[in-house]
Amino acid sequence: MAEKSKCSRSRISAGLLMFRRRNNELEVLLAHPGGPFFTRKDDGAWTIPKGEAAPGEDLLTRAQIEFEEEVGFRPENVQRWIELGWIRQKGGKIVHAWAFEGDLPEPFECKSNLFEMEWPPRSGKYQKFPEVDQACFFSDEVARCKLKATQVPFLDRLRAALS
Repeated sequence: MAEKSKCSRSRISAGLLMFRRRNNELEVLLAHPGGPFFTRKDDGAWTIPKGEAAPGEDLLTRAQIEFEEEVGFRPENVQRWIELGWIRQKGGKIVHAWAFEGDLPEPFECKSNLFEMEWPPRSGKYQKFPEVDQACFFSDEVARCKLKATQVPFLDRLRAALS
């Protein structure tokens, strides 16, 4: 029975890629995962703000909710959602993404929801950690290094949509 529930669990996520233009350069907002496993990880660890969707749920709506929960900023008055399609991550999860042009208020402090996990492992002690511990804008070139390799096609698709 446990195997059945594991298989029926949603393996689809939805996320948003916020972008802005600064000095004629494209910059994208990426999120760094929180928690002890990512403390010392940088290049190849960042992601677009995203989260898992329930079966049949509207994916753009889920992406907007996840963006606000993970970054602490609600995208409002978006002029145009740019559909970026989907990618399959190494673990098999499918991620659908949309891009939008926007900026964060100054000053900005990333405010993410929390998750709880046993830490240290097998200690019996549980701690809470933010899902995202920082969100930053990066140039396209730097973003390609920071972003999980499987999500880099979203940057290519955004460039193509904007040209």
